[in-house]
Amino acid sequence: MRHFLCLLLLACTARAELKTDIAFTHVAGTNLTLDAFVPEGKGPFPTCILVHGGGFTKGDKTSFIKPLFEPLGKAGFTWFTINYRLAPEHRFPANIEDTEAAIRWVKAHAQEYQVDPKRIALIGESAGGHIVSLVGVRAKGATSVAAVVPIYAPHDLELQVKARNALGPSMTALFGLTELNDAAWKTLREASSTSYLRKDLPPYLLIHGDKDAQVPYEQSVEFQKKMQAIGARCDFITIKDGGHGMGGWDKLGSDYREQLVDWLKKTLK
Repeated sequence: MRHFLCLLLLACTARAELKTDIAFTHVAGTNLTLDAFVPEGKGPFPTCILVHGGGFTKGDKTSFIKPLFEPLGKAGFTWFTINYRLAPEHRFPANIEDTEAAIRWVKAHAQEYQVDPKRIALIGESAGGHIVSLVGVRAKGATSVAAVVPIYAPHDLELQVKARNALGPSMTALFGLTELNDAAWKTLREASSTSYLRKDLPPYLLIHGDKDAQVPYEQSVEFQKKMQAIGARCDFITIKDGGHGMGGWDKLGSDYREQLVDWLKKTLK
């Protein structure tokens, strides 16, 4: 009987499975949820935590970042896609704290979801790219990860605002800033991952289209230069003629998903 139960358990864990709307933290009167995919086979598996974009004010765990679900699953990764609190109702650093809470939750539930806690990559696009970039440089102990992939991310919020010569609705919503003064520049600087770079960071992979009209391509170019200058690993995939958003990249014939999966496999080996 015990042998039969063991075989049954192995059969259950061998099938790919997607679980949705799992509460990972309760904060500000709200349950924040995530979706979890466990691939077919016997783990533990390398794992990705996905953080959506949306200008810090919109989007959810099934929007914007969705093009990565299928390729990561087929490649044998456990993956989680998370919700976080949105501005302006919830100001910075709520989204950072929520993402860090998700990392801790994933590690605490590693066995249940076939996660290898030493092989976790944090992936985010646009506003989510800013979040994972900043969480990556802040990470330590229970929030540490093995790799970070910011996709068309504003790593340097000062540079982002200067490029537009205006705060813009996202920065106003996220920080409650209404004018560009010394206090505002200080706030932007303190919320930028470029302010906290150090040599012992986990490997970063940047992905950015060189025709991005919303987050300048220069964001990733300058971030890589700064990382390399201090001896930290930072790789870069340029999407030639790519605009803002993965949705348009398929029309360009880009193989960014294959390149991403290949990089993750090598980095999380």
